Amino acid sequence: MPAPVSQPDDPALLRIEGPIATITLNRPAAFNSINLAIAQKLEQLAATIEGDDAIKVVILEGAGRAFSAGGDLQTIGAAAEANTVTPVVGELLKHYHSFIEIIRRMPKISLSSVHGSAAGAGMGLAFVTDLCIAAEDAKFTPAYAKIGVSPDGGSTVGIVGTVGARRALQIFLTEDNFTAKQALEWGLVAKIVPATELKAATRQLAERLAQNAPAAIAGTKSLVYAAATTPVKRQLDAEEHKIIMAMNTEQFRVAVKKFTSKSK
Repeated sequence: MPAPVSQPDDPALLRIEGPIATITLNRPAAFNSINLAIAQKLEQLAATIEGDDAIKVVILEGAGRAFSAGGDLQTIGAAAEANTVTPVVGELLKHYHSFIEIIRRMPKISLSSVHGSAAGAGMGLAFVTDLCIAAEDAKFTPAYAKIGVSPDGGSTVGIVGTVGARRALQIFLTEDNFTAKQALEWGLVAKIVPATELKAATRQLAERLAQNAPAAIAGTKSLVYAAATTPVKRQLDAEEHKIIMAMNTEQFRVAVKKFTSKSK
């Protein structure tokens, strides 16, 4: 299936360069806040990427001054006033959460590239990806407790498994915001770079990740996410299955031959 051609005014843009796909949140005037249109577009783009075997790495970035301000409070506030929160927010999250499910299950590495503000569901998006690289000026704002709601948009999916329950409660209930440096210390961010170097550093990291064989990426990702909730015997069986699958690929045969020839 050919990738959809992005138009300049699309709420999210897709660019494919070799094994690397880049999704750009494209509502800069609204700080890339998530409304129904962007949620539907993200779901569509993720499905396209999932079905393209040539893509190994997916970068998520935001246009303009922010990564993402989270849910579009203009839309959500209007729904609250009209007593239509359930259908309006339910429809929005149906598509947005479907996008997140695809990102988490696809046998490709997802990498968020964060600058400026990442708030609410935007913060969740930054950390629901497999890895996150951030500019030094990036600021993460939970935002949920301040408006009397619980987290959504994959926020608990990406954060709790990384920092644990106690730190997650601290983040969601007591932190007004936290810096890229704190996120690095907590294991949420893999690397911090100056803002002017973010795009180049993101590309460099994506290219390094893309050097991995598809079977290695797919097997490692599925095993890592299953490890916390899978009984030991079943996890070991899965490890056996995945590594044997990978060893039956041409990439493995070439790599191991190269390695063994060096050791002689």
